[in-house]
Amino acid sequence: MTVPRAARPHPPSVERVLAVARSRAGGRDPEAVAAVARTVVDSERERLITGGTPRDIETLGALVVTALEAFDGPGVRGREAPALPAGLTQVINATGVVVHTNLGRAAWPVAAIEAARLAAGGATLLELDRGTGRRGARFRVAQEHLTALTGAEDALIVTNNAAAITLAVGLAGRGGGVAVSRGELLEIGGGVRIPEILRRAGVRLVEVGTTNRTRVADFEATLADPKARIRAILRVHPSNFVQTGFVEAPDPAGLAALAHHHGAIVIDDLGSGALLPTERVGLAHEPMPRERLDAGADLVTFSGDKLVGGPQAGLIVGRGDLVARLRRDPLARAMRPDKTILAAVAATLALYRAGRALTAIPVWRMMATPLPDLRRRAEALVAALPAGSAEVTELDATVGGGSAPGQSLASIGLALTPPGGGSSASLVAALRSGEPCVVGRIERDRVVLDLRTVAPEDDAALAGAVTRAIAR
Repeated sequence: MTVPRAARPHPPSVERVLAVARSRAGGRDPEAVAAVARTVVDSERERLITGGTPRDIETLGALVVTALEAFDGPGVRGREAPALPAGLTQVINATGVVVHTNLGRAAWPVAAIEAARLAAGGATLLELDRGTGRRGARFRVAQEHLTALTGAEDALIVTNNAAAITLAVGLAGRGGGVAVSRGELLEIGGGVRIPEILRRAGVRLVEVGTTNRTRVADFEATLADPKARIRAILRVHPSNFVQTGFVEAPDPAGLAALAHHHGAIVIDDLGSGALLPTERVGLAHEPMPRERLDAGADLVTFSGDKLVGGPQAGLIVGRGDLVARLRRDPLARAMRPDKTILAAVAATLALYRAGRALTAIPVWRMMATPLPDLRRRAEALVAALPAGSAEVTELDATVGGGSAPGQSLASIGLALTPPGGGSSASLVAALRSGEPCVVGRIERDRVVLDLRTVAPEDDAALAGAVTRAIAR
């Protein structure tokens, strides 16, 4: 309830609060201290309007210092322990979704984290030729890994796969025609649609075929029509939905041959872009970049933070002359990643070449973990929790992130019983608001925690979090 203005106490002035805060916040920029002090005083004013009890200057000054310290990262004022920036929260992902878009997608391999840390911590030879001492080619180790893994002539790395598609279709030129099957005019995450990407890229969309069936022959008339001015065909892998029933898609090799006959190029967007056969972890086959290049695609684009299992990036592989043109495009500079992302992508791709992807890249390690291993962990967790609060249960995990839609991975986890007849919604909320934050799901009115997406080293922390949530 709002207190009448005449009866309302006033907060102390910013200057008085600052006098207290500055005595305790040595070594900080005075302007930064003043900005936080103004925020604290404004907050105090709002409290008093709604009938709050006034706080003394010492308390308000302490609040300023506490707010400033919350912005400190590791290595500041002796704080060497890892710390996330204010507003980000470390999460134990017990959802069973391996690549969870809302939880940051792929967890990076340790090698990628360390590579990014080292790159961020000092100067690197990012664009300096060591021999001549002059400006040289931008760091290209990640691109070299990509060409080795895919058989491409060259590669380029940009900020994300939407950027990769935008840059690639720009090869059609301003107003040039880009043919796309109607069944592939899909919407990707965040409500972004392929037609909108093409429009913003300045090219002209030409729809071909029907929603459920498109053949190579459907492209023939469009490619042969001089008014259509088709300069590229864009294939879009429907990585976040499945079409079944009376459906047909054009053969990649046949489509590439037809496009090249008419002087057009083929850009193949794979979305997730698996660099290992997904059959190894019990999933249906996902098309791989090397396969599409071998089938005649001129450029293939895919994400770095989905099935590749590294940081967010857009990966473009293909013909050397086309990649060179993309590299010279003014938009490429606006889309290029910084040194930390390049270092992390390179470290992630190196694990594939080292033959360690299944064990060292978290996305693949999660998908490849055998069921007996998950069951043993689940049984140990049940034994560590209050009696009768949990039981081992069989679950189905998913890849997520728009990868392998309609498919699942057999998994094992915990089914929790809410204490005292409480609701599953209350328990899952208590887990989410606790420390550490645990995100699970409700299935058949039970709170379930899927261990396929929980790192083994987090089991002890998970047991503690569940115990505290049940006690609440």
